[in-house]
Amino acid sequence: MRRSIPLVAVALGAALTLSACGGDAQEPAETGEPTAEETGATEELSDGGSLTIWVDETRQAAVEAAAEQFEAETGATVETVLKDFGDIRTDFIAQVPTGEGPDITVGAHDWLGELLANGVVGSVDLGDAAGDFEEVAVAAFSQDGQLYGLPYTVENIALIRNTDLTDVVPSTWDEMLEASEAAGTTYPVVMPIGEEGDPYHMYPLQTSFGAPVFEQNEDGSYTAELALGGEAGNAFAQWLAEQGDAGNLDTAIDYSLALEAFRNGESPYLIGGPWTLGDLEGMNLEVHAIPSAGGEPAQPFAGVQGFYVSAQSDNALLANDFLVNFMATEEAQLAIYEAGNRPPAYIPAAEAAAENPLTAGFAEVGADAVPMPSIPEMGSVWAFWGVTEAQIISGAQEPVAAWEKMVSDIQGALDAS
Repeated sequence: MRRSIPLVAVALGAALTLSACGGDAQEPAETGEPTAEETGATEELSDGGSLTIWVDETRQAAVEAAAEQFEAETGATVETVLKDFGDIRTDFIAQVPTGEGPDITVGAHDWLGELLANGVVGSVDLGDAAGDFEEVAVAAFSQDGQLYGLPYTVENIALIRNTDLTDVVPSTWDEMLEASEAAGTTYPVVMPIGEEGDPYHMYPLQTSFGAPVFEQNEDGSYTAELALGGEAGNAFAQWLAEQGDAGNLDTAIDYSLALEAFRNGESPYLIGGPWTLGDLEGMNLEVHAIPSAGGEPAQPFAGVQGFYVSAQSDNALLANDFLVNFMATEEAQLAIYEAGNRPPAYIPAAEAAAENPLTAGFAEVGADAVPMPSIPEMGSVWAFWGVTEAQIISGAQEPVAAWEKMVSDIQGALDAS
C-alpha cells in the first residue's frame, strides 16, 4: 500500500507510518466476514484502480489494515494521507472542487449540511448492510432519504457515577442532588460549562424541558424552524438561573476542572462522554442515563463519525466497495473502537464492544439520543447559545429576557443567511 508523507511533523509522521506498516509482510487476517470477491462486489474492480483516503491519527491504523486486505483482494492501490481532524472539513471543501482532494475522508456527521451546500460529498450505497448499523447512525448521515456516509462510531454524553461514593442511580435531577448531599461531596455533579458556556453538555437538560434546538420531521430529520423558545425554553432558562444561584451549576467549572474534581472524589456524578474514560482509569464507575430536570426524557446529542466519499471522485465505485466490504466489518469497526473508546456504529461490533460495561452504558444511553443537527442553519446557533446559558447561570443576565433575546438573535442570523 502506498502512503504519502503525513501532513504533520515529518518525524511524527514517519514514526506513525512505520508503526502502521509493521504488518505489511503478513497475510491478510481472517475476519469471518464474506470477502468482497465472495459477494461479487469487486469482480468489476479486479483489474486495480487507486484510492486516496484522508485519515486522522486515531483512525489511521484501522483504515490501513483494511486497505491492505482490500489491495490484496482487488489489486487496487490505496494511499493514506494523515491529517489533523480539525483541518479536514475546511481542506475537503477547498480541495475537492479543484480535483486535489481525496476519494474518501473521515469526518463527523454534523459536517454534512455544509458539505452538501458546497457540493463536495457524494452518496454511499450500503445496500442490505444498512440494517447492520445503529439506526441513529444511519439517520445522522442521511438527508432527504439519501445516505452520504459510512458510520463507524456513535458518541454521546451520559451520567458517569462513582460507585464508591453513592449507590443511587437517579432518574431526576432532584434525586441526584439528594444523593450527592447524602454523600457529603463538594459538588452535587460536575460537568463542563466554562465562562463561554457549553450547550453540548447542557442539551439533555434542555430537552428534558421540551425545548429542542430545531423542530423535527416525522422521519427525524431537522427543519430550519427553531424550537428552543417559547414557554419551554423560558422554563429551562429560569431553571438555569435557579441552579446557578444554588451553586449546582458553575461557570468556573470547565472540562479540565470537572475531570479533576471527579477524580478527586469531590462529586459522585460527572456528565461526560466516553472520551473521559482514559482519564478516569482505576476508578469504580458505572454509566447511566442523564436524569431529567424538566420532566421529559433528557436526550443528549448523538455525534456520529464516519467516512465520506468525494462528489468529484473518479473512483466512486471503488470507494463504495472499500467502505461497504472492508470498513463495514466487525474487525475494522472494532479496531476503530479500540483506538478511541467510542461505541461502534456497526451493530455486530457494538455487541462485541458491549462486553465492556462502560461502553455498554454509553451505547444504551446513545440509543435514545438525537443526532446533532447537520443542517447548515445549525451554524447560526452556536455563537449565541452557550454564551447566553453561561450569563444566565452566572446571574449576569435575567433568564427569560436573555433567553428570548438569544432566540431573536438566532432567528435574525437565520433570516440573514
